[in-house]
Amino acid sequence: MSLKDKVVIVTGASSGIGETIAKELADANCKVMLAARREERLKSLAQELGDGVTYHVTDVTDAKQMQDMAQATLDRFGKIDVLVNNAGVMPVSPLIALKLDDWDKAIDINIRGVLYGIAAVLPHMNERESGHIINIGSIASFHTMSNFAVYCGTKFAVKAISESLRKEMLGKVRVTIIYPGAVDSELIQSSNDEQTSNRLESSFNTIPPTAISQAVRYAIAQPNEVSVNEIVVRPSSQEL
Repeated sequence: MSLKDKVVIVTGASSGIGETIAKELADANCKVMLAARREERLKSLAQELGDGVTYHVTDVTDAKQMQDMAQATLDRFGKIDVLVNNAGVMPVSPLIALKLDDWDKAIDINIRGVLYGIAAVLPHMNERESGHIINIGSIASFHTMSNFAVYCGTKFAVKAISESLRKEMLGKVRVTIIYPGAVDSELIQSSNDEQTSNRLESSFNTIPPTAISQAVRYAIAQPNEVSVNEIVVRPSSQEL
C-alpha cells in the first residue's frame, strides 16, 4: 500500500528514533509534522526533508500544546492519518536513590505524553472513522529489571493503554505498539545515575534506529482492513 500523502505526526522527532522515523516516512512521500521541544533541531530536519515536512515546537507533557500541534497539522495538511507517539525518556536508577524528579519526568513524558497525544488526534480520527495510532513501547513493557522500576512501570502503562484503545476503536482507528530492544539512541544516555549508566553502556549491543522506523513504515503500509498490533524489534543477541 502506498504511503504517499499520508499525514503523520511524530513526537520526539528532534533526534534518535523519532528523527529516523520522520526521515523514513518522508522518504515514503508522507506529509510529516515534527513535534518536539528543540526548535533548532526541528527546523534543520524540516529543511533537510523538504516541503512535505513541517514542525511545531511541542512539549508532550502540556495538553494544550499537543492540541495546538494537532490543530497546526490540520491547518497545514487538512487531516491526520497517523500519530506516532515516540517521545520518551529513560532516567533509570535504583529506587533507593529516591530520584523523585526523574520519576515524575518519566511519568509525565512516557505516560501523560502518550495520553495527550491520543487526546489531540482521537476526536478527529473517530469522526472520520479512519486513523492509526502507533505507540513506541519497549521490551520493558513486559519485562521488569532492577534499577528500571519506574521506566518499566511507564512502559507497562503504554502497553495497557494501547490494548484498551485498540478494543475501544475497533473498525475505526488502528492501534500499533512497537517494543524496541536496545537501540542506538540518546535514550541510553538519559540516566542520571552513574552506576546505571555505566551498566547500560556496557551491557547492550544495540541496533540502529532504522530498525524501528522500518517497523513503523511496515505497520502503516498495511491495507486498511489489516491491523498490525504489536511488533518486537530487538538485537539478535539480546536475551531479554
